Amino acid sequence: MNTLFRVDSSSDIGLGHLMRCLVLAEQYRNDDIIFATQNLKGNVNQKIIDKDYKLLILNDNSIDELCKNIELLHIDNVIFDHYGIDDKFEKTVKEKTSVHILSFDDVYKKHYCDVLLNHNIYANARKYEGLVPEFCDVRCGKKYTLIRDEFKRIKIKNHPINKESPVIFVCLGGADPDNVSLIVLKILVDFDNATINLATTSANKNIRKLQDFSKQHQNISICVDCNIAEMMKNSDFAIITPSVIIHETMSMGLPFISIKTADNQKMMHQYLCEKNYIALSLSELSGLKREVQKYV
Repeated sequence: MNTLFRVDSSSDIGLGHLMRCLVLAEQYRNDDIIFATQNLKGNVNQKIIDKDYKLLILNDNSIDELCKNIELLHIDNVIFDHYGIDDKFEKTVKEKTSVHILSFDDVYKKHYCDVLLNHNIYANARKYEGLVPEFCDVRCGKKYTLIRDEFKRIKIKNHPINKESPVIFVCLGGADPDNVSLIVLKILVDFDNATINLATTSANKNIRKLQDFSKQHQNISICVDCNIAEMMKNSDFAIITPSVIIHETMSMGLPFISIKTADNQKMMHQYLCEKNYIALSLSELSGLKREVQKYV
């Protein structure tokens, strides 16, 4: 079988879509896997190559170019993880090529696919009634959550937080276009008994500003393209976005504060609030220091 993942990454889009597709690709290990992406600024297409998958660079997000490649490469399955692709796009691809389609969704959008995957812990299959075709297999919730292998190998933390010299892990998105990370670091720097390790990626266009700030403060380190599973393993608690990383943090049993930085995080943010986790929006950042004090 030939399986094609249609997904993009960039400094603006972020890296989450691509990262979870790489996790899902492990379930297709007997297939010939191809990733079709655009060469957008700040992309992390190298991660596809590092995993030994084939990489197809698209000129744009057009249906025609995609369908031509589906036919040329004899693709059987297409996996869409892209906010720029809607149900009309999916239906046209289905009608033109007859491929089997799996579509990721996070926000209860309409899709035309054979399988709908919402792997978030808040996902509710009933909410897709009328949003997908009757033949669609809807897969929702914790049962389908995608977690990277490096997190599965780490034992759940069960030791108390070291309040005398806590280690704080911070990760507010691989791209973080609005540089919320710097705002958070400026709040955390007042906790001079804490070690603050911020994880980001080479897709972050604000790396220089973050590094310049860290040079002024001995207790802050900026780590670019690091193994975040290992960083989290050696931390006392985390400050993260309500995105895919929530699942990984929970799988490790690491306490966390979440900060909503994008609209597509709304449902996870809502879920965390309902379950009484510490979950802040950007307008509530003034309360971050108070929440951190509960840990340190």
